[in-house]
Formats: sequence, structure tokens, C-alpha cells
Amino acid sequence: MELTLNIAQIVVSILLIASILLQQRGEGLGSAFGGSDTVAVTRRGAEKTLFTISIVLATLFLGLAIAQMFVA
Repeated sequence: MELTLNIAQIVVSILLIASILLQQRGEGLGSAFGGSDTVAVTRRGAEKTLFTISIVLATLFLGLAIAQMFVA
């Protein structure tokens, strides 16, 4: 069980790092693909999905860390 939690936490941490690095500060995801200089107040499309995935992965990472405390 402990090995499974360790592997799961490593996988989740790599995915969390990748999802955070894909989010660009200020310009948003649109500028990575040649978007214009317009300012959007809300997140839309892929940027919103990536933001939601980051929150879910962070919550899952925290849950796995707490679970490891009780197993170890």
C-alpha cells in the first residue's frame, strides 16, 4: 500500500508541475499560440480547463500526502 501511494504521489506531482508550468503569467494560454494582445478578464477554453486541472491535482496531492502520514 505504501509503495502504491508513493508512486501515485510522484505521478501526481509531475502532472501538477506540468500543469502549472503550462499556465503563462499575465498573457494567458492564448499568447503561446500566437494570440492577439487583447485583455480577457475571465478564463476561457483551454486556460480554464488547465486551471481546473491544476486545482484538482493540488487537492489530490494534498490528499495523498495526508494518506501517507496515516499509512507510514
